[in-house]
Amino acid sequence: MSLKRAFLTLLAMAVLAQPVMADRLKDLARVAGVRSNQLVGYGLVVGLDGTGDSAPFTDQTFRNLMNQFGITVPANVNPKLDNVAAVTVHATLPPFAKRGQEIDITVSSIGNADSLRGGSLLMTPLKGADGQVYAMAQGSLVVGGFGASGADGSKITVNLPSVGRIPNGASVEREVTSPFDRGDTITFNLMRPDFTTARRVVDVINDTLGPDMAYAHDASSISVKAPRDPSQRVSFLSVLENLDVNPAEEAAKVVINSRTGTIVVGQNVHVSPAAITHGNLTVTIEENPNVSQPGPLSGGDTVVTQDTTITTTQEPARMFKFGPAVTLNEIVEAVNQVGAAPSDVMAVLEALKQAGALRAELIVI
Repeated sequence: MSLKRAFLTLLAMAVLAQPVMADRLKDLARVAGVRSNQLVGYGLVVGLDGTGDSAPFTDQTFRNLMNQFGITVPANVNPKLDNVAAVTVHATLPPFAKRGQEIDITVSSIGNADSLRGGSLLMTPLKGADGQVYAMAQGSLVVGGFGASGADGSKITVNLPSVGRIPNGASVEREVTSPFDRGDTITFNLMRPDFTTARRVVDVINDTLGPDMAYAHDASSISVKAPRDPSQRVSFLSVLENLDVNPAEEAAKVVINSRTGTIVVGQNVHVSPAAITHGNLTVTIEENPNVSQPGPLSGGDTVVTQDTTITTTQEPARMFKFGPAVTLNEIVEAVNQVGAAPSDVMAVLEALKQAGALRAELIVI
């Protein structure tokens, strides 16, 4: 099938296709080369109400700024910049951004400024990883946090007043070349590499466009033959990324967050036959100091002795049994019947994994 005919077939199917219960290709993969880029810059925020910083680099930056305007600040003069703060500015340059387009920026204090509320960012160049300037930032900050302090030193802070944003605060000055319109193919990179999912993507595309139109490089990348004309390629990709694909089921995993007590058991987790008992042992140690007072004229000394009482309490442990090929529902029901706490369930799962009865990958985060 020629590329032109495949392109027309895709357009027809986009109109006639009925929605099915599956994931779109655009939700499973990203087009190679279509990516964002991070930008960062250093600048000054002015106009603060006495909440600026006193860092030495702020003073140096202010002097350099004045020199650019032909104003020389004597070295022995302290400008006392309570209304100025040194900040970093970072932003994300989206793919296909053109000159003149505006992007949002985030401004963060890098000194000891108390708040950036009410400040204005002076013109700041934003650079990429290659050191080139890709955008210029400037504008008034929007700060969601605030703080208040009393004469006795008490202070209250809501959110973070040292960080602010400027919607559309930077203008793009340099474009990033994209490889999107180069070559004879478009490559999709799966966000979760999987051999089965890659094969299913290839099958769906070939069933739609014809044989040998798509092929997989590995568990992550799938290439599709595409027209060279940029306008046709955009329409081609617009339809292609909306194809429905049934992704493969995830590998069996049990994820444990030891800090929050969160336990997530995947769908394909199974347990071999095992019997488990788990109880709580509580040991209480109580110290009771006793004072021994000598009699009159005995010449003895007052002595303090410790009376230690140790109490051990063990709750009755309940044993429960897992049968072969236990499903997720049966695991949940067994744990709920025992009434185990999250920490107990973590201990049971770890013990099952060590015993070889837990048929899943145990991940602790």
